[in-house]
Amino acid sequence: MARAIMIQGTGSNVGKSLLVAGLARAFADRGLRVAPFKAQNMSNNAAVTLDGGEIGRAQALQARAARRQPQTDMNPVLLKPETDTGAQVILQGRRHATLSARDYTREKPVLLAGVLDSFHRLAEGVDLVLVEGAGSPAEINLRAGDIANMGFAEAAQVPVVLTGDIDRGGVIAQLVGTQAVLCPSDAARIKGFLVNRFRGDPDLFDEGMRIIADRTGWAALGLVPWFADAWKLPAEDVLDLASGPTGGAFKIAVPRLGRIANFDDLDPLSSEPGVTVEIIEPGRPLPGDANLVLIPGSKTTVADLEAFRAQGWDIDLAAHVRRGGHVLGLCGGYQMLGRWIEDPDGIEGRPGRWPGLGLLDIETVMSPAKRVRLSDARHCDSGEAVSGYEIHLGSTSGPDCDRAWLRIGDRPEGAQSADGRVRGCYLHGLYASDPFRAHDLRRMGGRSDLSYETGVEEVLDRLAAHLGRHVDLDRLFGLAATVTR
Repeated sequence: MARAIMIQGTGSNVGKSLLVAGLARAFADRGLRVAPFKAQNMSNNAAVTLDGGEIGRAQALQARAARRQPQTDMNPVLLKPETDTGAQVILQGRRHATLSARDYTREKPVLLAGVLDSFHRLAEGVDLVLVEGAGSPAEINLRAGDIANMGFAEAAQVPVVLTGDIDRGGVIAQLVGTQAVLCPSDAARIKGFLVNRFRGDPDLFDEGMRIIADRTGWAALGLVPWFADAWKLPAEDVLDLASGPTGGAFKIAVPRLGRIANFDDLDPLSSEPGVTVEIIEPGRPLPGDANLVLIPGSKTTVADLEAFRAQGWDIDLAAHVRRGGHVLGLCGGYQMLGRWIEDPDGIEGRPGRWPGLGLLDIETVMSPAKRVRLSDARHCDSGEAVSGYEIHLGSTSGPDCDRAWLRIGDRPEGAQSADGRVRGCYLHGLYASDPFRAHDLRRMGGRSDLSYETGVEEVLDRLAAHLGRHVDLDRLFGLAATVTR
């Protein structure tokens, strides 16, 4: 029978996702069938499953670490923010509704039923389910109706390991303080703790570990040193891309869109030693020395297009093109490059027709049908095979589509200008192909020195070994509880 343990954090970004990925690989290496699970995730950086569903990209990486195919049950509720107060709700891989924060709170009992259904179905075929929490259980104002942390742990009867981030400082207060604010039943559900991202001599924190254990009564499961290669793994947040090395001669400028989505295309590029990927924050101009301006995907294309213009980036981009620079638009970025975007049904807000950036002779019409699928394609110029996924609303047509630079089966995909310097397509993930990436960088004046997919596997192996040295895996597994309905 499957066992389950939940890794919660004292706050967001304390390293829960990375820990679950490393633990998944470590326990899989011990011969266990392991599956990751996160009841609720909030991200516009989605991954596509074999059956055409959507889950958080972090759970897709964790599935890879566990040597399993990603499936929708691994992340049954995915929130994709569309505004500051509302999000599209993906339930078990499919669009469920678009809800305000208030309406989402009322919908949680319905969603919890789906979460538990996915959890138990996932557990049927594995030995261990590694559950990741979201945010922090210390947000006790959100405890009523919670489905992401203690609410799920209580409903599924899963014990918890709490993780604190010592790099932020105050880790003793993080852990002890979390116990202090929890209700007794929730506090009792926590069985152990981890301290993550330690730098320096670990012996210097022996007393700190003892203090936390004495004050909480929880098992000290490990002091995890900083894992320097974390930046080489696919990023869940676009800000994580800025943590890698810079200094590569070939510069790619990426404007930070307000609702940037599915930016995993940047992971292989940012890992290239000879490439610098620079995220351009609002308030900064697009750099004049960029070789390529890459406009990424967007959850709200029209709103991000208007914000792009408000920043003056349209002027910077036009100057970049006049200087002979290259431009690539992916998904929403592809739509922005055209002459017009039409949304007759108001799918993204208000109905209307908006002028695009005018760098490609194409037009996009938004429609309710959402294309979500894994796709294999071929690059027309090089003949190289690429694999990726499509996840978008709308269809695009126009004269520049006659110069499609990809083929998905018998279907042409993408568009490009007559000189080939401005291109766009709907296919995400194509830069994970080493031969294609090498060819494309060469045509723009860069070079490739990386085996990307092999590198990701090697980092996951090193992460598993790292946790094997610093976490008491036997004790952690012993704390896991048998899954029962």
